[in-house]
Amino acid sequence: MYEKTDDCLFAEERKQLIIEAVNEYEKTTVTDLCERFSVSPGTIRNDLRELEEGGFLKRTHGGAISIKKVTYEPNTYEKEVERVREKVAIARVAATIVQPGDSIALDTGTTTFELAKLIANVPDLTIVTNDLQIASYLEEHSEAVVLITGGRIRKNFHCTLGQSVLDMIQNINVDKLFLATNGMSIAKGLSSPNLDTANVKSALIKSASQVILVADSDKIEKNYFVRFAMLNELDMLITDSGADREFLDAVEKARVEVRVAECECQ
Repeated sequence: MYEKTDDCLFAEERKQLIIEAVNEYEKTTVTDLCERFSVSPGTIRNDLRELEEGGFLKRTHGGAISIKKVTYEPNTYEKEVERVREKVAIARVAATIVQPGDSIALDTGTTTFELAKLIANVPDLTIVTNDLQIASYLEEHSEAVVLITGGRIRKNFHCTLGQSVLDMIQNINVDKLFLATNGMSIAKGLSSPNLDTANVKSALIKSASQVILVADSDKIEKNYFVRFAMLNELDMLITDSGADREFLDAVEKARVEVRVAECECQ
């Protein structure tokens, strides 16, 4: 069921991978996890008990099940360890679109953070973001003009939200927006578990001449609480080579350009 891990994992790293496995496969067993991580059943049971107490999963007899719902959203710390190779590959493709002199908006997210690292040395950029991690990185590593949207900080998500953020975005125009999403569906569009986050994304879309969605294939046909756009509002989708071909064909039929980042997907 799972790939076996060869290297020894620290306890916290192992717990993070357990969360990822449970959320991906919807359920898991103590036996499966013992085999994957080469640890004792007692160690796995302790991990599952602590993760249940933290609200990350629900224990069952002999294993655990996912508690993800349409309102569930992994925080930044959880996202940082999920599908890293896919996100880096997508960011590399996205970076080729950024040209000297561009004004761009970077939506909050781990894929857009990877993109920020790659474009830090592109000259004469103006970058708008509501992501604190992105702004901090660019402040230290780039000569770009960086505008961070001021507002309420969403704890554990490294971003700003609220009416003051929306007011600022509504008064700017950018050449390109690199947008993130929690889910993307042919029928229901792009969605987020959080209403405030969805409102910021909607405002960013309206501010941009070109809207580029950077989203790994795990987001395909997943729907969350709040829809903030339909797929035909995009100009381009950049995803990874694990994406379902039928989904990509449907996106192209909506007159959205599709670019696939090749990577050795997990």
